[in-house]
Amino acid sequence: MVYVLAVLCALLAIAVLLLLWKLWLLRRSAEELRRGVQERLETDTNTLLSIPSRDGAMCRLAAGLNVQLRQLRRERQQYQNGDRDLKEAVTNVSHDLRTPLTAICGYLDLLEGEEKSETAERYLSLIRGRTDHLRSLTEEFFRTSAVLAAEEPEPAEPVSLNRAVEESLAAWYGVFSARGIAPEVELPETPVVRPLNREAVSRILSNVLSNAAKYSPGDLRIVLEKDGTLTFSNAAPSLTPVLAEQLFDRYFTVESGGQGTGLGLSIARRLTEQMGGTAAAGWQAGILTVRLYFPGK
Repeated sequence: MVYVLAVLCALLAIAVLLLLWKLWLLRRSAEELRRGVQERLETDTNTLLSIPSRDGAMCRLAAGLNVQLRQLRRERQQYQNGDRDLKEAVTNVSHDLRTPLTAICGYLDLLEGEEKSETAERYLSLIRGRTDHLRSLTEEFFRTSAVLAAEEPEPAEPVSLNRAVEESLAAWYGVFSARGIAPEVELPETPVVRPLNREAVSRILSNVLSNAAKYSPGDLRIVLEKDGTLTFSNAAPSLTPVLAEQLFDRYFTVESGGQGTGLGLSIARRLTEQMGGTAAAGWQAGILTVRLYFPGK
Protein backbone atom coordinates (compact mmCIF):
# COMPACT_ATOMS: atom_id res chain seq x y z
CA MET A 1 0.00 0.00 0.00
CA VAL A 2 2.82 2.35 0.87
CA TYR A 3 4.51 1.49 -2.41
CA VAL A 4 1.35 2.35 -4.37
CA LEU A 5 1.00 5.67 -2.58
CA ALA A 6 4.62 6.49 -3.29
CA VAL A 7 4.15 5.76 -6.98
CA LEU A 8 1.01 7.87 -7.10
CA CYS A 9 2.78 10.76 -5.36
CA ALA A 10 5.66 10.50 -7.79
CA LEU A 11 3.32 10.51 -10.77
CA LEU A 12 1.45 13.46 -9.32
CA ALA A 13 4.70 15.33 -8.78
CA ILE A 14 5.73 14.63 -12.37
CA ALA A 15 2.35 15.84 -13.63
CA VAL A 16 2.66 19.04 -11.58
CA LEU A 17 6.17 19.64 -12.92
CA LEU A 18 4.96 19.08 -16.47
CA LEU A 19 2.09 21.51 -15.93
CA LEU A 20 4.46 24.10 -14.42
CA TRP A 21 6.84 23.67 -17.35
CA LYS A 22 3.92 24.02 -19.77
CA LEU A 23 2.73 27.13 -17.94
CA TRP A 24 6.25 28.59 -18.03
CA LEU A 25 6.45 27.99 -21.79
CA LEU A 26 3.06 29.65 -22.30
CA ARG A 27 4.07 32.67 -20.21
CA ARG A 28 7.38 32.91 -22.07
CA SER A 29 5.60 32.69 -25.43
CA ALA A 30 3.06 35.35 -24.42
CA GLU A 31 5.86 37.68 -23.29
CA GLU A 32 7.79 37.12 -26.53
CA LEU A 33 4.64 37.84 -28.52
CA ARG A 34 4.14 41.08 -26.55
CA ARG A 35 7.74 42.21 -27.12
CA GLY A 36 7.65 41.12 -30.73
CA VAL A 37 4.47 43.08 -31.52
CA GLN A 38 5.84 46.16 -29.77
CA GLU A 39 9.17 45.99 -31.62
CA ARG A 40 7.51 45.53 -34.99
CA LEU A 41 5.12 48.42 -34.40
CA GLU A 42 8.01 50.70 -33.41
CA THR A 43 10.60 49.68 -36.03
CA ASP A 44 8.34 48.66 -38.94
CA THR A 45 10.48 45.58 -39.64
CA ASN A 46 9.46 42.94 -42.17
CA THR A 47 10.28 39.97 -39.91
CA LEU A 48 7.41 37.89 -38.58
CA LEU A 49 6.64 36.78 -35.04
CA SER A 50 7.96 33.44 -33.80
CA ILE A 51 7.63 31.69 -30.45
CA PRO A 52 9.43 28.75 -28.79
CA SER A 53 6.20 27.05 -27.73
CA ARG A 54 4.66 24.30 -29.85
CA ASP A 55 1.29 24.78 -28.24
CA GLY A 56 -1.37 24.83 -30.94
CA ALA A 57 -3.32 27.75 -29.47
CA MET A 58 -0.21 29.92 -29.09
CA CYS A 59 0.96 29.07 -32.61
CA ARG A 60 -2.44 30.04 -34.01
CA LEU A 61 -2.29 33.28 -32.01
CA ALA A 62 1.16 34.08 -33.45
CA ALA A 63 -0.06 33.29 -36.98
CA GLY A 64 -3.10 35.55 -36.52
CA LEU A 65 -0.93 38.39 -35.23
CA ASN A 66 1.40 37.98 -38.22
CA VAL A 67 -1.56 38.37 -40.57
CA GLN A 68 -2.62 41.56 -38.80
CA LEU A 69 0.96 42.89 -38.82
CA ARG A 70 1.24 42.33 -42.57
CA GLN A 71 -2.04 44.21 -43.10
CA LEU A 72 -0.95 47.00 -40.78
CA ARG A 73 2.38 47.28 -42.62
CA ARG A 74 0.62 47.58 -45.99
CA GLU A 75 -1.77 50.23 -44.66
CA ARG A 76 1.07 52.15 -43.05
CA GLN A 77 3.02 52.18 -46.31
CA GLN A 78 -0.07 53.35 -48.20
CA TYR A 79 -0.62 56.11 -45.64
CA GLN A 80 3.03 57.23 -45.75
CA ASN A 81 3.04 57.26 -49.55
CA GLY A 82 -0.26 59.14 -49.69
CA ASP A 83 0.86 61.63 -47.04
CA ARG A 84 4.12 62.26 -48.90
CA ASP A 85 2.29 62.70 -52.20
CA LEU A 86 -0.16 65.13 -50.60
CA LYS A 87 2.65 67.23 -49.13
CA GLU A 88 4.44 67.32 -52.48
CA ALA A 89 1.20 68.26 -54.25
CA VAL A 90 0.52 71.13 -51.83
CA THR A 91 4.08 72.38 -52.24
CA ASN A 92 3.93 72.16 -56.03
CA VAL A 93 0.53 73.82 -56.30
CA SER A 94 1.57 76.62 -53.95
CA HIS A 95 4.76 77.15 -55.94
CA ASP A 96 2.95 77.10 -59.28
CA LEU A 97 0.44 79.69 -58.08
CA ARG A 98 3.16 82.10 -57.01
CA THR A 99 4.31 83.00 -60.52
CA PRO A 100 0.94 84.07 -62.01
CA LEU A 101 -0.01 85.82 -58.77
CA THR A 102 3.23 87.81 -58.85
CA ALA A 103 2.48 88.84 -62.45
CA ILE A 104 -1.10 89.83 -61.58
CA CYS A 105 0.10 91.95 -58.66
CA GLY A 106 2.66 93.59 -60.95
CA TYR A 107 0.02 94.57 -63.50
CA LEU A 108 -2.25 95.84 -60.72
CA ASP A 109 0.61 98.06 -59.54
CA LEU A 110 0.93 99.44 -63.07
CA LEU A 111 -2.82 100.10 -63.24
CA GLU A 112 -2.65 102.09 -60.02
CA GLY A 113 -0.74 104.81 -61.90
CA GLU A 114 -3.16 104.98 -64.81
CA GLU A 115 -6.10 107.35 -65.12
CA LYS A 116 -9.31 105.52 -64.21
CA SER A 117 -12.97 106.22 -63.78
CA GLU A 118 -14.58 105.96 -60.37
CA THR A 119 -16.16 102.64 -61.32
CA ALA A 120 -12.86 101.25 -62.58
CA GLU A 121 -11.19 102.42 -59.37
CA ARG A 122 -13.75 100.54 -57.30
CA TYR A 123 -13.40 97.37 -59.36
CA LEU A 124 -9.61 97.60 -59.20
CA SER A 125 -9.77 97.91 -55.42
CA LEU A 126 -11.90 94.77 -55.20
CA ILE A 127 -9.53 92.86 -57.48
CA ARG A 128 -6.57 94.00 -55.39
CA GLY A 129 -8.22 92.83 -52.19
CA ARG A 130 -9.10 89.41 -53.58
CA THR A 131 -5.64 89.00 -55.11
CA ASP A 132 -3.91 89.89 -51.85
CA HIS A 133 -6.11 87.39 -50.02
CA LEU A 134 -5.31 84.67 -52.55
CA ARG A 135 -1.60 85.41 -52.28
CA SER A 136 -1.84 85.22 -48.49
CA LEU A 137 -3.57 81.83 -48.71
CA THR A 138 -0.95 80.55 -51.14
CA GLU A 139 1.90 81.61 -48.88
CA GLU A 140 0.17 80.02 -45.90
CA PHE A 141 -0.22 76.70 -47.70
CA PHE A 142 3.40 76.85 -48.84
CA ARG A 143 4.67 77.46 -45.31
CA THR A 144 2.37 74.75 -43.98
CA SER A 145 3.77 72.17 -46.40
CA ALA A 146 7.29 73.12 -45.32
CA VAL A 147 6.40 72.63 -41.65
CA LEU A 148 4.64 69.32 -42.24
CA ALA A 149 7.49 68.00 -44.39
CA ALA A 150 10.08 68.69 -41.66
CA GLU A 151 11.27 65.33 -40.37
CA GLU A 152 14.00 66.65 -38.05
CA PRO A 153 13.54 69.33 -35.37
CA GLU A 154 15.09 72.70 -36.16
CA PRO A 155 18.43 73.59 -34.47
CA ALA A 156 17.89 74.82 -30.92
CA GLU A 157 19.50 77.67 -29.03
CA PRO A 158 18.79 79.35 -25.67
CA VAL A 159 15.67 81.48 -26.19
CA SER A 160 14.19 83.84 -23.60
CA LEU A 161 10.42 83.42 -23.71
CA ASN A 162 10.04 86.79 -21.98
CA ARG A 163 11.84 88.56 -24.80
CA ALA A 164 10.11 86.49 -27.48
CA VAL A 165 6.69 87.56 -26.15
CA GLU A 166 7.74 91.22 -25.99
CA GLU A 167 9.09 91.17 -29.57
CA SER A 168 5.97 89.47 -30.92
CA LEU A 169 3.69 91.96 -29.17
CA ALA A 170 5.73 94.83 -30.59
CA ALA A 171 5.30 93.39 -34.09
CA TRP A 172 1.52 93.14 -33.59
CA TYR A 173 1.11 96.50 -31.84
CA GLY A 174 -0.33 98.21 -34.91
CA VAL A 175 -2.90 95.48 -35.54
CA PHE A 176 -4.03 95.38 -31.92
CA SER A 177 -4.26 99.17 -31.74
CA ALA A 178 -6.39 99.30 -34.89
CA ARG A 179 -8.78 96.77 -33.36
CA GLY A 180 -8.93 98.42 -29.96
CA ILE A 181 -7.13 95.58 -28.17
CA ALA A 182 -4.82 96.51 -25.28
CA PRO A 183 -3.07 93.31 -24.16
CA GLU A 184 -2.57 92.76 -20.45
CA VAL A 185 0.81 91.07 -20.05
CA GLU A 186 2.31 89.32 -17.01
CA LEU A 187 5.94 88.22 -17.34
CA PRO A 188 8.21 86.95 -14.57
CA GLU A 189 11.16 89.14 -13.65
CA THR A 190 13.55 86.22 -14.12
CA PRO A 191 14.06 85.26 -17.78
CA VAL A 192 12.44 81.94 -18.72
CA VAL A 193 15.05 80.43 -21.04
CA ARG A 194 14.46 77.27 -23.05
CA PRO A 195 16.46 75.45 -25.76
CA LEU A 196 14.25 76.26 -28.77
CA ASN A 197 14.41 77.35 -32.37
CA ARG A 198 14.07 81.14 -32.34
CA GLU A 199 12.33 81.37 -35.72
CA ALA A 200 9.84 78.63 -34.80
CA VAL A 201 8.99 80.36 -31.51
CA SER A 202 8.39 83.62 -33.36
CA ARG A 203 6.10 81.81 -35.81
CA ILE A 204 4.16 80.13 -33.00
CA LEU A 205 3.57 83.38 -31.11
CA SER A 206 2.67 85.22 -34.31
CA ASN A 207 0.04 82.62 -35.22
CA VAL A 208 -1.50 82.65 -31.74
CA LEU A 209 -1.58 86.46 -31.64
CA SER A 210 -3.09 86.50 -35.13
CA ASN A 211 -5.89 84.26 -33.91
CA ALA A 212 -6.47 86.56 -30.93
CA ALA A 213 -6.50 89.64 -33.17
CA LYS A 214 -9.16 88.05 -35.40
CA TYR A 215 -11.56 86.84 -32.75
CA SER A 216 -11.01 88.86 -29.57
CA PRO A 217 -13.77 91.45 -28.94
CA GLY A 218 -11.21 93.77 -27.33
CA ASP A 219 -9.44 91.98 -24.48
CA LEU A 220 -6.32 89.82 -24.34
CA ARG A 221 -4.41 88.58 -21.30
CA ILE A 222 -0.98 86.98 -21.71
CA VAL A 223 0.72 85.22 -18.79
CA LEU A 224 4.15 83.57 -18.82
CA GLU A 225 4.96 81.33 -15.86
CA LYS A 226 8.37 80.28 -14.63
CA ASP A 227 7.79 76.64 -15.62
CA GLY A 228 7.52 77.61 -19.30
CA THR A 229 3.71 77.74 -19.52
CA LEU A 230 2.41 80.56 -21.69
CA THR A 231 -1.33 81.33 -21.76
CA PHE A 232 -3.37 83.64 -23.97
CA SER A 233 -6.90 84.39 -22.73
CA ASN A 234 -9.66 86.47 -24.27
CA ALA A 235 -13.44 86.62 -24.27
CA ALA A 236 -15.08 84.34 -26.82
CA PRO A 237 -18.82 84.17 -26.07
CA SER A 238 -19.66 82.40 -29.34
CA LEU A 239 -17.40 79.41 -28.68
CA THR A 240 -18.11 76.19 -26.79
CA PRO A 241 -15.76 73.70 -25.08
CA VAL A 242 -16.07 71.39 -28.12
CA LEU A 243 -15.22 74.15 -30.62
CA ALA A 244 -12.29 75.26 -28.48
CA GLU A 245 -10.80 71.76 -28.64
CA GLN A 246 -11.07 71.87 -32.45
CA LEU A 247 -9.18 75.15 -32.86
CA PHE A 248 -5.89 73.30 -33.36
CA ASP A 249 -7.38 71.01 -36.02
CA ARG A 250 -6.07 71.65 -39.51
CA TYR A 251 -8.39 73.81 -41.70
CA PHE A 252 -10.86 74.39 -38.84
CA THR A 253 -12.23 77.94 -38.54
CA VAL A 254 -15.05 79.41 -36.52
CA GLU A 255 -17.90 81.04 -38.43
CA SER A 256 -16.55 84.57 -38.04
CA GLY A 257 -13.19 83.55 -39.47
CA GLY A 258 -14.15 83.47 -43.12
CA GLN A 259 -10.88 85.13 -44.10
CA GLY A 260 -8.71 82.50 -42.42
CA THR A 261 -7.27 79.21 -43.61
CA GLY A 262 -7.61 77.35 -40.33
CA LEU A 263 -3.89 76.56 -40.46
CA GLY A 264 -2.37 79.07 -38.03
CA LEU A 265 -2.99 77.25 -34.75
CA SER A 266 -2.43 73.87 -36.40
CA ILE A 267 1.05 75.03 -37.43
CA ALA A 268 1.63 76.48 -33.96
CA ARG A 269 0.87 73.12 -32.35
CA ARG A 270 3.02 71.21 -34.84
CA LEU A 271 6.02 73.50 -34.27
CA THR A 272 5.54 73.41 -30.49
CA GLU A 273 5.43 69.61 -30.45
CA GLN A 274 8.48 69.39 -32.70
CA MET A 275 10.41 71.23 -29.96
CA GLY A 276 9.10 68.93 -27.22
CA GLY A 277 6.29 71.19 -25.98
CA THR A 278 2.51 71.00 -25.93
CA ALA A 279 -0.28 73.24 -27.19
CA ALA A 280 -3.93 73.12 -26.16
CA ALA A 281 -7.05 75.27 -26.01
CA GLY A 282 -9.91 75.38 -23.55
CA TRP A 283 -13.10 77.38 -23.04
CA GLN A 284 -14.84 78.12 -19.78
CA ALA A 285 -17.40 80.76 -18.76
CA GLY A 286 -17.05 82.58 -22.07
CA ILE A 287 -13.23 82.78 -21.92
CA LEU A 288 -10.99 81.10 -24.49
CA THR A 289 -7.54 80.08 -23.24
CA VAL A 290 -4.75 78.95 -25.53
CA ARG A 291 -1.99 77.32 -23.50
CA LEU A 292 1.56 76.63 -24.72
CA TYR A 293 4.09 74.71 -22.63
CA PHE A 294 7.83 74.60 -23.30
CA PRO A 295 9.51 72.22 -20.80
CA GLY A 296 13.05 72.71 -19.61
CA LYS A 297 15.52 70.10 -20.83
